[in-house]
Amino acid sequence: MALEKTLAEIRGQLRIRSLLARQCLAEFLGVFVLMLLTLGAAAQAVTSGETKGNFFTMFLAGSLAVTIGIYVAGNVSGAHLNPAFSLAVSLLGRFPWAKLPIYWLVQLLSSFCASGATYVLYYDALQNYTGGNLTVTGPKETASIFATYPAPYLSLNNGFLDQVLGTGMLIVGLLAILDRRNKGVPAGLEPVAAGLLVLVIGLSMGANCGFPINPARDLGPRLFTYVAGWGPEVFSAGNGWWWVPVVAPLVGSILGTAAYHLLVALHHPDDSEPAQNLECAQNASELETPASAQMLECTL
Repeated sequence: MALEKTLAEIRGQLRIRSLLARQCLAEFLGVFVLMLLTLGAAAQAVTSGETKGNFFTMFLAGSLAVTIGIYVAGNVSGAHLNPAFSLAVSLLGRFPWAKLPIYWLVQLLSSFCASGATYVLYYDALQNYTGGNLTVTGPKETASIFATYPAPYLSLNNGFLDQVLGTGMLIVGLLAILDRRNKGVPAGLEPVAAGLLVLVIGLSMGANCGFPINPARDLGPRLFTYVAGWGPEVFSAGNGWWWVPVVAPLVGSILGTAAYHLLVALHHPDDSEPAQNLECAQNASELETPASAQMLECTL
């Protein structure tokens, strides 16, 4: 009893009562988990010469990392994990605009710290693979473990479009997953659906530049590599590519939010009855066929 009382007192003293502080801590941890697992998979594949991983394992790990990150922070911070999603829910009035820059800062800081943790975890592997020469380009480059870089053929215009479309699809998918008036996802399985969404985006849109679709996921690690030894080339490589995965996902977020809202969410019926069943019921009342049979036909 004495031990339990002591533990309860310690827990009471350590517990943070500020809602915003709790949300920031949860969001930090959620992004950290996401980034450590994502970057770790890339580091394992690259430093092993792809004998212990390849593009599919990296995409799969990143997708599963999204699922775990949402489970870590979901009920506390909402597990945005991505400035583009934070912007989307702010546009819809579901998240205070005053909190938006705070979340952005937390997400960026967490991705920076996760990059440092990945660097420490794979420090010996990086040294062995590169011989201590950290480069952004060339056959032994390792900067792409952390941030994304465009394929040699990719122009900035095409890369910008790539990120707008990729992030737009992400936001449309997430809004559909969270829309209780649409098909819906069983409670508790939303993170799994989100992970599958990220996986399919990677498998269909990952060739051009590795589908960052997340400004914090790209800028945080890029800043880390700048200070950790890769140097200013991380910002000049790819014709100054660095700003594209920062700006384009925000544009994609706006367009994806508008598309889902204008084409789907805005047109939900006023009551909670599914639109398809409502339409079928109306049709049944106009026909001689018994309503019960008509509803069965609609269900099938």
